[in-house]
Amino acid sequence: MGTGECYQKALLFNGKNFADPYIDIYLKLPKVASSSQESSSRIPHACELTEREAYSSSQMFKGGTSMFKFGYFLSSALTVLVIEVSLIIVGCWIIYKWKRRPEITDEGYTIISSHYKELQKATKCFQEELGSGGSGTVYKGVLDDERIVAVKKLNDVVHGDQEFRSELSVIGRIYHMNLVRIWGFCSERSHRLLISEFVKNGSLDRALFDNQNVSPVLQWSQRYSIALGVAKGLAYLHHECLEWIIHCDVKPENILLDENFEPKIADFGLVKLLGRGVGAQMLSRVHGTRGYGVVLLELVKGMRVSTGVLEDEKEVEMAVRCSAETLKKKLASEDQSWLMEFVDCRLGGE
Repeated sequence: MGTGECYQKALLFNGKNFADPYIDIYLKLPKVASSSQESSSRIPHACELTEREAYSSSQMFKGGTSMFKFGYFLSSALTVLVIEVSLIIVGCWIIYKWKRRPEITDEGYTIISSHYKELQKATKCFQEELGSGGSGTVYKGVLDDERIVAVKKLNDVVHGDQEFRSELSVIGRIYHMNLVRIWGFCSERSHRLLISEFVKNGSLDRALFDNQNVSPVLQWSQRYSIALGVAKGLAYLHHECLEWIIHCDVKPENILLDENFEPKIADFGLVKLLGRGVGAQMLSRVHGTRGYGVVLLELVKGMRVSTGVLEDEKEVEMAVRCSAETLKKKLASEDQSWLMEFVDCRLGGE
């Protein structure tokens, strides 16, 4: 049994507070007390608090309200902090993605810059080689947007980054159905690479000089279409571009064939990029025309005019002149039997 004294409780350090002070309270009484009246008469109490103080003292809820406000402000601050950090991360990612692909844009044409690691990934560390030459080695690759491309590692580029980009701003504006489209580049430290469209059937030399009979023999209609397409591409470079571009290296290795065996000229514009410029005197003679003449003879004969790919230019020119003189003499004669010996024998006399 208690003493009957009544006193105000101190603040709760834990537990549950209710906003409504008018709640039911259950008291534990001794068994001897048969009723509340009997208990109150037998056990006097000494409670000096008034009813207002007992029911609505501000001390009952002061601590709970402060803790609630602190928790509310803390959770709000954390929420705002998380949102701000998320926005900063997203913004930095967008800026990074935007900066990592600077574009050279002019008159509706764009050429995209890529990082060297991106091209390593696209080519599987330059695994599949498509071909190689004096200007560099070409590898097959697949970009993130699933485009199949040809990635060329350029050799001995003498220009710095700004000059390299300046030259590409010219090349990137060139678009013709008989020219390989340049899509992008990489200019990072000592690396200089070009990203161009992938042309399915490879270079003309493989289709024309295949000694293992892997490729089908090009028919006369296809050879005529190739000769005409190459002529159109060269005419565009020489006369229709905003800037005069001389190829200087027209040969079967630089003529690619698409799925319909339509020709596309590759490696145009590399003379300036590789620092292999020619003088104004040579440029005035339309330097790429002689190489086109060699290609025409090789299309007709089905074999190389010269015995090797990398022979000296003077030797190639001498061989072309010799073939041209022989052709002139035979055309002047009445005997036409020489035609079967001059044209590609794989065509069976067609």
